[in-house]
Amino acid sequence: MGRDARELMGSHGLEMMRNAGRMAAELLAHLEAMIEPGITTLALNDEAERWTQERGAVSAPLGYPGGPGSFPKSICTSVNEVVCHGIPSGKQVLNDGDIINIDVTPKLEGYHGDTSRTFFVGEPSPEVRKLVEVTYQCLVKGIETVKPGGRVRDIGRAIQKYAEGEGYSVVKDFVGHGVGRVFHTDPQVAHYDAGNRTRFEKGMVFTIEPMINIGDWRVKVLDDGWTALTADGSLTAQFEHTIAVTDDGAEILTLQDGEAYPRMP
Repeated sequence: MGRDARELMGSHGLEMMRNAGRMAAELLAHLEAMIEPGITTLALNDEAERWTQERGAVSAPLGYPGGPGSFPKSICTSVNEVVCHGIPSGKQVLNDGDIINIDVTPKLEGYHGDTSRTFFVGEPSPEVRKLVEVTYQCLVKGIETVKPGGRVRDIGRAIQKYAEGEGYSVVKDFVGHGVGRVFHTDPQVAHYDAGNRTRFEKGMVFTIEPMINIGDWRVKVLDDGWTALTADGSLTAQFEHTIAVTDDGAEILTLQDGEAYPRMP
């Protein structure tokens, strides 16, 4: 994906990003109530599009350029071994024991709210539950490193140390990114120590979105140019939030009213 120069948000921009981020969090919560064995990923997509339009926003993924063609749906639905960018389909039915990452980005009044969570479908196995819990903690540990004067590489260092210490691998092919009025901008936020020495500055807004695999970190992309799977067929999970650098740390922008921090499914 192409990237543009990063932008620093002032008070107005941050307030607009809070509005978009809150909408994204509310959309995920709305879709969560629909997740059960037997539902198709297309049904989730269609409800997300209806819900988003009803609130005067647009689905930024729909028509996003890339691959052999633009992204054809409104959300990404990545099930089990799909790392990211899974395309919703009427043929894909969720089964008991599956996990699904739903990635949403409503664009409200020109600003993007970008967030994702991994959800359990029915009752997860202990192996699946641990993978999701470790991935959630990776996001938390990444966020905790963000403060003025720190460096982007601090995020990846913290995530990599924790994930590998728990016996998991960190996907290296996809990264977090700056976001605002443009969907994908600098800085690129790797979830391993890629050596990015860019300093955090107040007003920087970007996503942290670690993808953690049970097996090898490598991925393969299907012929559709979007769907990325673990190369060895192992399970994978992801959590994502959009954050802003503040005077003394980080503000999570993609939370519902009353939420104090990201939460497990």
